[in-house]
Amino acid sequence: MSTSEELAGNISPATRREERKVLAGTLVGTTIEWYDFFIYAQAAGLVLASLYFAPLSQESSGLAQIVAWASLGISFLFRPLGAIVAGHLGDRLGRKMMLVFTLVLMGAATALIGVLPTYAQIGIWAPILLVFLRILQGFSAGGEWGGAALMSVEHAPVNKRGFFGAYPQIGVPCGMILATGVMWLLSTMLTEEAFMSWGWRVPFLFSIVLILVGYFIRRSVDESPVFKEMQDRKKESAAPLGQLFKHNWKEVIQTALIFIANNAAGYLLIAFFASYATKPVEDGGLGMDRPSVLLATTLAAFGWLIFTMYGGILSDKIGRIRTFQIGYVWVLLWQIPMFMLIDTASIVLMGIAMFVLTIGLGLSYGPQSALYAEMFPAHVRYSGVSIGYAIGAILGGAFAPLIAEVLLGATGSTISIGIYIMVLCVISLAAVTSVKETKGKNLRVEVAHQEYLQQHPEARDSQ
Repeated sequence: MSTSEELAGNISPATRREERKVLAGTLVGTTIEWYDFFIYAQAAGLVLASLYFAPLSQESSGLAQIVAWASLGISFLFRPLGAIVAGHLGDRLGRKMMLVFTLVLMGAATALIGVLPTYAQIGIWAPILLVFLRILQGFSAGGEWGGAALMSVEHAPVNKRGFFGAYPQIGVPCGMILATGVMWLLSTMLTEEAFMSWGWRVPFLFSIVLILVGYFIRRSVDESPVFKEMQDRKKESAAPLGQLFKHNWKEVIQTALIFIANNAAGYLLIAFFASYATKPVEDGGLGMDRPSVLLATTLAAFGWLIFTMYGGILSDKIGRIRTFQIGYVWVLLWQIPMFMLIDTASIVLMGIAMFVLTIGLGLSYGPQSALYAEMFPAHVRYSGVSIGYAIGAILGGAFAPLIAEVLLGATGSTISIGIYIMVLCVISLAAVTSVKETKGKNLRVEVAHQEYLQQHPEARDSQ
């Protein structure tokens, strides 16, 4: 589809069918991937400390929980490796192949966690194997997002990139809704003993069904038109990674810093709030009912979905940068009031606190696919967006629940956690403000422009 066709609105029925397939493929695939990822996050806050880190749990439940959060965060350290491998191959072999590969790898690791024996059954091998499978999840997630983001944005009409790019983004709250909803259902239907014995494994095993659905949907999606164009020209870079770090290192840093506040605040919503609220009062929690808290978290995830989609649409109107700025200012200003409401231990006020947070989370997440895709030239785009995203996740969400747990233990107040997120918001706000508005960039013209700069390096130096 040419740029003139996009702007004129002359889009054939076949093109529209392909667009719908792309949107379905990116949404369903990312939803399944993040369901797998979030199931672990939920389990880390609810059951893994006592089942897989039993000796530490006997010494101190707080220490065991910190180690469980660390097992959640350690996988983020392997996201850049997954981003490098999938990004490099995605820039050379295509976006579609990597999307299918990362989906299957994530699903296999998740299903194996569902049958993994506990510490009581196999001793030290239990936490070792758990961490290994978690590393595979991190490797897969590192390559997943970049491919899904580019498939959606590179298929999009110029004036709808924010809208198209929001589809892989809403896969995150959709995955959270699915993961938290399943946990809520099991917590409601089963006794505490049954849930701790075998019920928590069901969501991990359910991933097998979801992976089969996602696999067949993603297999049916055509390759990105921008990548096809690069193949037709037969001039893709022989060393995309080398080109990326030589010419686009600044954009990698910017994308990483832009993401850290959203990712950190998002992982508090995904994992920490439920753990803190349901933990007994004597252990530093609020002692709230688990099913009620999981239901409130699920409802908040619907808000995240709505405002993420709205953030993508809004960025097509007022620009990516302005939308990000509004979102981060919202998250920053809401931190202290949010924790004051949560600390009332009222499920209604906690639900309101989390839902209002999702307004800012959505506005600072919805435009991300479009912004990142427009920041990089096509021949290093998969590598650039994947590596920047992965590094941002390490600096942001990887250890956010762990840091929140440590801050709470050290200060005895959740306000310290709010201040921590506020500092990250300032950093991300400064990073996104340093980027020149990208809305409306012609991604395909940019391919030719990049090739020209490769042939005429003096032109690059003069820019």
